Amino acid sequence: MDYFRRKLLKVLAGAAAATSLPAAEDGFEPIFNGKDLTGWEGDSSIWKVENGELVGRHQGISYNDFLASEKSYSNFILRFQIHLVNHSGNSGMQFRSERESGSSEMIGYQADVGQNYWGSLYDESRRRVVLFQADDKVIKRALKVDDWNDYEVHADGRRIVLKLNGVTTTDYTEKDDSIPLGGRLGAQVHSGPPIESRFRNIRIKTL
Repeated sequence: MDYFRRKLLKVLAGAAAATSLPAAEDGFEPIFNGKDLTGWEGDSSIWKVENGELVGRHQGISYNDFLASEKSYSNFILRFQIHLVNHSGNSGMQFRSERESGSSEMIGYQADVGQNYWGSLYDESRRRVVLFQADDKVIKRALKVDDWNDYEVHADGRRIVLKLNGVTTTDYTEKDDSIPLGGRLGAQVHSGPPIESRFRNIRIKTL
């Protein structure tokens, strides 16, 4: 019996790994269905769904582009996996953000992605500054280059904590009372040369 039990457990473990799905997480809900862009809005010539993954890809553009969630969120834990293909270009995930009127741009916080920016907190199209720069030594220890990385955004009140593969890279408390504590999410591909950024397993737990 022990032999067959071990064989069964091995088969089940392999099947689970093949699906690339995270383990069950209490209170988390998927916000990307892996089939189409339901629940999101943006430029469908840049944003596609391939093999259950959300893909942002362009061959060179002069503006930042975002796929925005239709829903807004205030206090939450957001988890997703991201692969910046060839470790090239800049990407990220907006949160507590809004569309800039008449533009593809979004305004708000960004969990940043890219060389020298992984794990950092940026203020997109508002203050246009890095609010918290992740320590390079921490990123070198945590980052999986040209591979899938687990990213977590924990926004609760004015405190924002970012984690990369379980390692805390940003711990920031907003001091400006005028900054909104709610808004939409938005996957980003940055302006510039060709880029491909892939997202999957996007899920959220409201607090």
